[in-house]
Amino acid sequence: MFAPELLLKAQPVRVVFFDVDGVMTDGGLLFTEHGETLKRFHSLDGHGIKLLQRVGITPAVVTGRDSAPLRVRLAALGVTHVRYGTEDKRPAAEAILAELGLDWSQTAAMGDDWPDAPLLRRAALACAPCGAHAEIRALADFVPEAPAGHGAVRGLCDLLLVASGHYARLWDEYAA
Repeated sequence: MFAPELLLKAQPVRVVFFDVDGVMTDGGLLFTEHGETLKRFHSLDGHGIKLLQRVGITPAVVTGRDSAPLRVRLAALGVTHVRYGTEDKRPAAEAILAELGLDWSQTAAMGDDWPDAPLLRRAALACAPCGAHAEIRALADFVPEAPAGHGAVRGLCDLLLVASGHYARLWDEYAA
């Protein structure tokens, strides 16, 4: 399912940094007439994040925006390492790494646009959705087939689960 060299790059990953708009969502920004933001998340992505947590891989979010729907979704998923409204993402990610006692060699990052480049350039495994900006796709070691907001996050989660040796066991538990 995944190339051996990709699995080797993914093995040391213990934390995954996700952007939100254009990664966890399709990148569209919907606003009500009162200026409230609406976001659409995919259940496959959410389940992938929960599976990562079950095997000890920490999902973290570093995003340039903040919204009530995003906070509700991340709380429902149990994602606690989050930085909202962050334009300079590298210091935010480094603060999370310090909290976790990890370094860049133990990270994966998934982003779609230029503000995500500092994380992708430092991560052991750089990832981008198929619709990401061309410069970001060029940095990526892995580009899932599913587009952003429609399973791209789950594609990365599956890669990490396979690389960590937990995928088959988890599948057997669910399929029993």
